[in-house]
Amino acid sequence: MNQLVIDQGVRDRFPSLSAFLLSVSNVAVQRTDAKLEEYKEQIFTAVRGRYDLESVPQVPIFRAYRDFFWRVGVDPTKIRPAAEALIRRILAGKSIPSVNTLVDAYNLASIDTGVALATFDSSKVSGPMTMRFAREGEKFLGIGMQEAMTLNGGEVVVSDEERLVAVYPYRDADYSKVTFETTDVILMICGVPRVDDSVLYEAGKIAVDYVMKFCSRKVSS
Repeated sequence: MNQLVIDQGVRDRFPSLSAFLLSVSNVAVQRTDAKLEEYKEQIFTAVRGRYDLESVPQVPIFRAYRDFFWRVGVDPTKIRPAAEALIRRILAGKSIPSVNTLVDAYNLASIDTGVALATFDSSKVSGPMTMRFAREGEKFLGIGMQEAMTLNGGEVVVSDEERLVAVYPYRDADYSKVTFETTDVILMICGVPRVDDSVLYEAGKIAVDYVMKFCSRKVSS
């Protein structure tokens, strides 16, 4: 199940791109959690001490994601890399959208590390996943979209054995999203060229730690 195959065409164009999957089982997804809300404020305070709005675009990890977006036909001044977008909101004094405890936990990990992350409900993903270039005319319905978009072909996507689960690395499919009924998840740690594997591994560790800390199912004694 938790295998990510990177197609040779993607490897040829982006030889230093890395991405991998991690599993977390027996999670309890809730609307909110008081301890998570407290921890958010700690992370937000740390962000305000680490960055400022003027210098954010030049931070090396954000620059790497921006450059990748340009190379795959996405304008990062209109659709910002996820971690950068969240950090910008914090620096501007705006609130961070709260989805549920699991999504909020891995968003915190993305804010903390600068690495793009995605999460899928394991029960909705069929077989191993493949990163490849989209085929012209493929349909994709992302989270929050009212109707499916038609891909031009050439976008970097991730698919399972049946359909697309993500347009990499910035939009996830609606059908495989985490809900309050989700019990097992797959985390995708989304790298781009010039982001070292060591940075991705640390981001994966932090993401799993946060999910387990705030979303572990309580077992009755």
